Amino acid sequence: MSDRLFTREELALDPVDLAQLLLGSVLEADGPDGTVGVRLVEVEAYRGQDDPASHCYRGRTPRNAVMWGPAGHLYVYFVYGMHFCANIVGSHDGVAGAVLLRAGEVVEGLDVVRKRRPAARGTGELAKGPAILTSVLRIDREQNGADLTDPASPVRLRVGERVPAESIRTGPRVGVAMAMDTPWRFWVDGSPAVSTYRRGGKRRVRPAS
Repeated sequence: MSDRLFTREELALDPVDLAQLLLGSVLEADGPDGTVGVRLVEVEAYRGQDDPASHCYRGRTPRNAVMWGPAGHLYVYFVYGMHFCANIVGSHDGVAGAVLLRAGEVVEGLDVVRKRRPAARGTGELAKGPAILTSVLRIDREQNGADLTDPASPVRLRVGERVPAESIRTGPRVGVAMAMDTPWRFWVDGSPAVSTYRRGGKRRVRPAS
């Protein structure tokens, strides 16, 4: 794992491009029982008001404000009344866009993670799925807006070994209600941590609050 953090300028990309750049990078988070690092192996890109599946499709709200930039911050939201999901903000300040973190492989703090996830059946299950990923990293609403480019931040994004293009697969995003066939989910071919695909369905979308 590299000691170098991503810079804000490196992350100020269209979310579709940022999603592919993030594969292989390492999200590192400090907790009371130790530091955990997860190599990202599955992500999803979300744009702004041109993406019906995005939280920003209907405009800026207090909930999605972080997603409007600047790049390099963590956007955390609560879903289904029980889970947190984490996103890395891209684009440029004032232009909405972020990448949802769906799955990773634990590369630092394995003993800590095994204590946090004692029921996991193998290492590939330790950070498989967006809610499990945040749970393993102890990311919740308190980390919303965290600057991933700041060495003093409790959550940081380190440059990892770049995944070659031939090892990246793409397909529809998981479980979205709109734009179900948009192929903006990216994952590392062959990784046991990649989550199971579940197609969404069109339903009435309530405005984000």
